[in-house]
Amino acid sequence: MIGLRTRRARFVATAAAIVAAGLLPVGAGGAGSSAPTIEALSTLPQYVSGGDVLVEIRLHDDAASLKHLRIELHGEDVSASFRRMPDGSLRGLVEGLELGENELVARANGKGRGRPPGRSATLRVVNHPISGPMFSGPQQEPFFCETVQNGLGPALDADCSAPTQVRYVYRTTAGAFAALADPAVRPADLAQTTTLDGRTVGYIVRIEKGVIDRAVYEIAALHDPAAPPSPFTDEPGWNGRLVYTFGGGCNVGYHQGQGNGGVVTDLFLARGYAVASSSLNVYDNNCSEVISAEVALMVKEHFAELYGKPRYTIGWGGSGGAIQQHLIGNNYPGILDGIVPGASFQDSITLGTVPDCRLLSLYFASPAGIAAGWTAAQRAAASGFGSFTSCNLWHLAFASRTNALEACPTAVPVAARYDPVTNPGGIKCTSFEQIATQLGRNPANGFAWRPLDNIGLQYGLEALQAGAITPEQFVSLNENAGGYDVIGNVIPQRVAADPIGIVRGYETGRVNTGGLGLASTPIIDLRQYTDFAPPFGGDIHTRVHSFVMRQRLQDANGTYANQVMLVSNAAGAGLASAEALTQMEAWLAGIHADDGLGSAAERVIRNRPVALTDACWNGATKIAEPFGILGGGTCAGLYPTFAETRMVAGSPLASTIFKCQLKPLNFADYGVTFTAAQQARLQTTFPTGVCDWSKPGVDERPPLGVWLDYGP
Repeated sequence: MIGLRTRRARFVATAAAIVAAGLLPVGAGGAGSSAPTIEALSTLPQYVSGGDVLVEIRLHDDAASLKHLRIELHGEDVSASFRRMPDGSLRGLVEGLELGENELVARANGKGRGRPPGRSATLRVVNHPISGPMFSGPQQEPFFCETVQNGLGPALDADCSAPTQVRYVYRTTAGAFAALADPAVRPADLAQTTTLDGRTVGYIVRIEKGVIDRAVYEIAALHDPAAPPSPFTDEPGWNGRLVYTFGGGCNVGYHQGQGNGGVVTDLFLARGYAVASSSLNVYDNNCSEVISAEVALMVKEHFAELYGKPRYTIGWGGSGGAIQQHLIGNNYPGILDGIVPGASFQDSITLGTVPDCRLLSLYFASPAGIAAGWTAAQRAAASGFGSFTSCNLWHLAFASRTNALEACPTAVPVAARYDPVTNPGGIKCTSFEQIATQLGRNPANGFAWRPLDNIGLQYGLEALQAGAITPEQFVSLNENAGGYDVIGNVIPQRVAADPIGIVRGYETGRVNTGGLGLASTPIIDLRQYTDFAPPFGGDIHTRVHSFVMRQRLQDANGTYANQVMLVSNAAGAGLASAEALTQMEAWLAGIHADDGLGSAAERVIRNRPVALTDACWNGATKIAEPFGILGGGTCAGLYPTFAETRMVAGSPLASTIFKCQLKPLNFADYGVTFTAAQQARLQTTFPTGVCDWSKPGVDERPPLGVWLDYGP
């Protein structure tokens, strides 16, 4: 634990320096009202990348005296890089930064009658390579490029760099996007669109694709091809806001990935929003929100240097995209000003139902005589889901991600993959591998420390107590459930968590408590219901996770007023999405204009639009009603919420526990009668006791703080 203590000191210092959501630290020097102030507009000054930074300089009492400024980078005059803006400030794109610390100085020379002696302001920025890393820690090696698959041609270096490309598409009057081969020609079927700020423009979209932080990014925005984008001029098609999209899944990493969260989206572009994303903002390419946060910060920096600093940024995306938004909002606040997680999960590491569902699915598929006699309703009841199909889909689709041998992406060559005999140092294809920097590694075997545990877990406990399954079924299920070895293979023994994995899982924010940056982040939880609806008959994206996040917000902050839920069926999904965007815009506009007293969390809550409430859609019919924590009502009848494996085993709704504390078996607690033989079998299954959910988890603790920096 010595390494963790050493790193912890740096983490806390970094978090304190950045402050709560500090994306706007200002370097200033000198005294008196005529001293200039200087600010990094495009990013945090300690996290600049690519050798340039967009800077703003002001003299608050006398804008005219800006002409007397001399602006220096390492003593060299760079004043020519700056332009006067309509509000009287100076804005400049300062290039030529050296790797590491750079000093930018604005000197007011004091010329002119009645002017005080010259004063200065200093901005210190730390420049990082455009290939990263900045704060995410050592990059995964080897790393396999996919620039060709992304249409960028062969990679230029080991960091998967490639030439930046620009293309144009347009929206046709028939309502489709089409390629614009010659940007100088306006097609006869070019549609017009009116942006959020009331300007009607030709619906032409500029799409830029390149490589930042080893990820293939894309930026899309309404743009007139007659002139290049600029951070110094007003772009008629851009409404001044940015939507950042995130994609789903969860996998090991070690490759660049293909695709992104989607940038050519009419819902956003038609209103004038710019849209950005990257391949490493897709969780199936990169199941680490720390890397995702870093990429998003770097792509946003590049966007600001192209178009100007966004007034605010809205996060958008479902499933694994929702996990990224929740975790970035909590652990790296300020990158996203408001989030719209769809088909949401609270985080990935507390989805204990994933490994549980493999154990249950294999048990139910076992030879007759072990799992014989279970009806479909009993299987669902023992798992907690509305349909056991949901649990089996977790087994089929994602439980393999806990096995080092099963889930390697096709981009990772077979020769590079782990084999316990022929290649023990190879890539171990588990989702834990992606967060090994946070969890640490077991030096004996090279695997990431795992907080995976089912010691004392009583599968199907509430189903037993409700009379849905028999005592014999309960005993058989638990004595045959098994666990996982270090590779991720199912074994007869239960699995015990690595103690270091537990501590680091909590301290590094892998468990999303909701009590850090998320406490002051507007959240619109957007869900198209698939729990128990045709054609699914059950799906992994179950509604209970929206309520898990709500419970965590309540537990951490004493309120969940900054989270609103919108749920629909497929027929109402478009209406719900449009409502989410409209209301998030109104919410952020209110916060942006609020300079009143109170904390950031208080400003978020008091600016929530009156029209924004929990609601569901039944087709085109909207029903607005509070959902509470689970709760009832019309929407609950239309879209019922079910439990999952650990909840039906007795876990609290918040689901923050990796490893439960234990208590002795007490057969009087069950409310059913076991035979003497069944009691003996349960004693053998749970020799150290069963989960005591009235107590916190083993070594459960709060995270260290926000903006944890894992070094280069």
